[in-house]
Amino acid sequence: AGASPRAFLFAGVCLLLLPGPAGSEGAAPIAITCFTRGLDIRKEKADVLCPGGCPLEEFSVYGNIVYASVSSICGAAVHRGVISNSGGPVRVYSLPGRENYSSVDANGIQSQMLSRWSASFTVTKGKSSTQEATGQAVSTAHPPTGKRLKKTPEKKTGNKDCKADIAFLIDGSFNIGQRRFNLQKNFVGKVALMLGIGTEGPHVGLVQASEHPKIEFYLKNFTSAKDVLFAIKEVGFRGGNSNTGKALKHTAQKFFTVDAGVRKGIPKVVVVFIDGWPSDDIEEAGIVAREFGVNVFIVSVAKPIPEELGMVQDVTFVDKVNADCLLSRLTCNIQDFPQAVCRNNGFFSYHMPNWFGTTKYVKPLVQKLCTHEQMMCSKTCYNSVNIAFLIDGSSSVGDSNFRLMLEFVSNIAKTFEISDIGAKIAAVQFTYDQRTEFSFTDYSTKEDVLAVIRNIRYMSGGTATGDAISFTVRNVFGPIRESPNKNFLVIVTDGQSYDDVQGPAAAAHDAGITIFSVGVAWAPLDDLKDMASKPKESHAFFTREFTGLEPIVSDVIRGICRDFLESQQ
Repeated sequence: AGASPRAFLFAGVCLLLLPGPAGSEGAAPIAITCFTRGLDIRKEKADVLCPGGCPLEEFSVYGNIVYASVSSICGAAVHRGVISNSGGPVRVYSLPGRENYSSVDANGIQSQMLSRWSASFTVTKGKSSTQEATGQAVSTAHPPTGKRLKKTPEKKTGNKDCKADIAFLIDGSFNIGQRRFNLQKNFVGKVALMLGIGTEGPHVGLVQASEHPKIEFYLKNFTSAKDVLFAIKEVGFRGGNSNTGKALKHTAQKFFTVDAGVRKGIPKVVVVFIDGWPSDDIEEAGIVAREFGVNVFIVSVAKPIPEELGMVQDVTFVDKVNADCLLSRLTCNIQDFPQAVCRNNGFFSYHMPNWFGTTKYVKPLVQKLCTHEQMMCSKTCYNSVNIAFLIDGSSSVGDSNFRLMLEFVSNIAKTFEISDIGAKIAAVQFTYDQRTEFSFTDYSTKEDVLAVIRNIRYMSGGTATGDAISFTVRNVFGPIRESPNKNFLVIVTDGQSYDDVQGPAAAAHDAGITIFSVGVAWAPLDDLKDMASKPKESHAFFTREFTGLEPIVSDVIRGICRDFLESQQ
């Protein structure tokens, strides 16, 4: 009681993780860092001092009013309005763990959802102390181990050579039981650690399959391996039937969303752990997952014993669900074309005899998850095509109608999954001359492609469609001749060409380029048919008015997808 303020502060550092006296109302608040978490303070009640100038966008906060203990204390205090970003005193109250921490945007901080955590805390405005509360010695909190915490590291970028958005779908059924469930979590933690999780590397989340699927945490919740390991440890065993198919379908539809942290142009992967056998239809779920562009890995452990085979719906479920092929179902109000387009080569299946001694299986699985050239198992017409647009910029079009042509081009382009490993878009405008507006390698995001299409300047001039086709084949498709994507050329014109179109179009067909010709107003039907691929009636379109281009959008998309599927058979 008679300790001097400085001696008391020094003791405060040492006692940060120790039970404190119940009524230390007069104690100086303990100075903490921007990123000190609730779990770093092992007191039922503690007064702390948050520094000013913390970067709001880097706070990790889970919940609202009641926060998961993995949350930043200062972030929670700003989020609740207890302090501003200038810092200040905060009182922290420890609370029991709970389920379903909500996501709320408040005071410049978007807190995140979390399905479950073992401990919580809440914050109120702290009491200012007359005692000095600053100083180097008390500026950081200690971790739960009791060891001194090193300076808070900056967020790691992670393994940039392994960019993937990964959902671990773990088995939480009675099939696996509590003991093996914990061994499974341990294995998943090792895989997560070796992946090299980081802001620019792989992101991971976790879903538990049981009677009803439960998303334990999303891709956006944690971007460091340490936090992911914490979160995996917190996951509790649910029990029930092993409805893996139901959980896989739920993961494809609800987990891989932009709001949940999915990144554009990054492969989407779900790693499904099955201990024994699934209780429901996993083949259909695999189809749904691949329709959503999700790569499905099956990690099977402890195959069903002979006495259990009668309970298995399909003993070949692994071969069926993890085939590295795509059963495509076209959306956007386009009719369905379910069709297998490749064969299973075993890349997407992985077997372990049991959950014991699994360390040796970690590295081979991680290597598969980081093999991007095979990570487009879900090849669809949306992510595996190169589409060039050849746009008539002749004087007869006029500026306002030219804008309608660009809108037509944009509406087709935005349907496809444009990325550095997905669909590619290019555009050429022609009169007597040709101008490459942008090539296949210039832009790798949908936003950039749509923006540059909107800003294409109208040329005005004559019409030499044949020369334009030859130019496009040579200068736009030529540089990407080794691309695995299927090539398409969409020609939009409003009049008769002054040169031959049949010869250049035939050369394009011979080069493996499928042509769709779209004519408006005075475009001759004979020219359109001469340019179009076979069958002519499904590759040549005509409308009297430029406003009639809009209904043709879905016809062209449908045709591209149909031709893509036929080419894969």
